[in-house]
Amino acid sequence: MSIEAYLNPDFSTPEKILFFGVSLLGLILCDLLISGGARFAFLFSGDRKNKEKRNAKTLEAIQMFYEMIISATSVMSFACAYVVLNHVYSLTVSEGAPAGYLKDFAYVWENWKDFILLLLILLSCILNTILDVLIIPLKRIGKENKATIRMLAMFYAIIVLLCLNVYGDESEYSPVMMYYLGLMVGRFVYFDASLGDFINALKNVFLNSPLLLLGLSLSGLLSFFGFNTGFFLERNYYIVGVFYTHVFLLAAVFIMHHSHIPDLILRTGKGKAGQEPEEDEEYEEDEEWEEEG
Repeated sequence: MSIEAYLNPDFSTPEKILFFGVSLLGLILCDLLISGGARFAFLFSGDRKNKEKRNAKTLEAIQMFYEMIISATSVMSFACAYVVLNHVYSLTVSEGAPAGYLKDFAYVWENWKDFILLLLILLSCILNTILDVLIIPLKRIGKENKATIRMLAMFYAIIVLLCLNVYGDESEYSPVMMYYLGLMVGRFVYFDASLGDFINALKNVFLNSPLLLLGLSLSGLLSFFGFNTGFFLERNYYIVGVFYTHVFLLAAVFIMHHSHIPDLILRTGKGKAGQEPEEDEEYEEDEEWEEEG
C-alpha cells in the first residue's frame, strides 16, 4: 500500500468540495438541533424569560459541540496513525527481509511500538491544544467543561473503533482501544480522587452525553456517505475514511466559528457581533451592569 493510496488520489477536488458542503450542512443542522434543545431546556429554568442568558447558554452548548469535534479529530488522528504504521509494518515484514529505512522502521516498530503509541497520544494532545488555543479558540467554554468534553472524546473514539472492529477491519484497533480505556479510567479514578470527584465526573459525562450521540450520528452518516459514493476507499482501512470525515468536519467548524454566524443569530442587542467574552466571564454580572447603566 503506497502513500498515494492512503491519500486516495481518486478523491478529486470537485468531490472534496461536495463532501465539504455536505459536512457544513450537517454541522449547521446539528447547531439548529442544539439551539432548539437548549431553548426547550431553558423553558423549565427560573430564567426562562431572560433572553440574553438563554442565548448565551445556547452559544455555549454549540461551542461545546465544536469542542467535541476538535477533540474527536485529535483522538482519531492518533488511532489512524497507529493503524497506518502497523499496516506498513505488516506489509514490510510480509514482503521478506526489509532493507534501508524500512528495515530500521520494522526494527523500531517491533521493539518500541508501545513507546511510539505513547508518543502518538502525546502528539494528539498537543494537536488538540493547538486547535483550541490558536486555530479555533472557543472562549465560552470553561476548563472543567473542556476537560469533560475531552474525556467524552475518548468514549467517542472507543465507540467508533468498536464499530470498525465489528463491521470493518477485524481486530486492528484492539491495542488502541486498550490505551483509550486506560486513559479514561485514569480520568475517572486517580490517586487523590474522592467519591465526590468520581460522582461529579460521571454526572458531567451524563449531562453532556447528547453531544456525544449527536457527534457520533453526524460523523457516522458522513462516513457512510463518503464510502457509499466511493470518495473513501475500504482497502485503505475504514479508519482512514473516518479520519477524512473528521478533517472535513473540523474545516466546517473553523468556517462556522470564524464567520460568527451563531453569534450573529443569537446575540441580539448585546455588544458587537462576533465579540466573545473571556473564558470565565459571568453573564449575570453583565446584565446587572446593563441595568445600572
